[in-house]
Amino acid sequence: MFKVNEYFDGKVKSIGFKTGDFPATAGVMADGEYEFGTSSKEFMTVTSGKLDVMLPGESKWKTYGPNETFIVDPNVKFKVKSHGDTSYICIYK
Repeated sequence: MFKVNEYFDGKVKSIGFKTGDFPATAGVMADGEYEFGTSSKEFMTVTSGKLDVMLPGESKWKTYGPNETFIVDPNVKFKVKSHGDTSYICIYK
């Protein structure tokens, strides 16, 4: 069954589901800056819009657009800046 998630006063929403092998979410972010924590390795793919991402240990933001993926290790925090409404798919391994 699907699980609906809402964060940051409704500015980030996602629907959780199970792929053939791993759990995943499909979501959207409104324009803004957000910090997330991880509990498993995340493979996050931007599907529309643009995200600036600051991964742990990095000193510069990196921009990801449609069909670009970044990977976040488990048990860390990372920051994103959404430029307008941005959609993504995240697979958790």
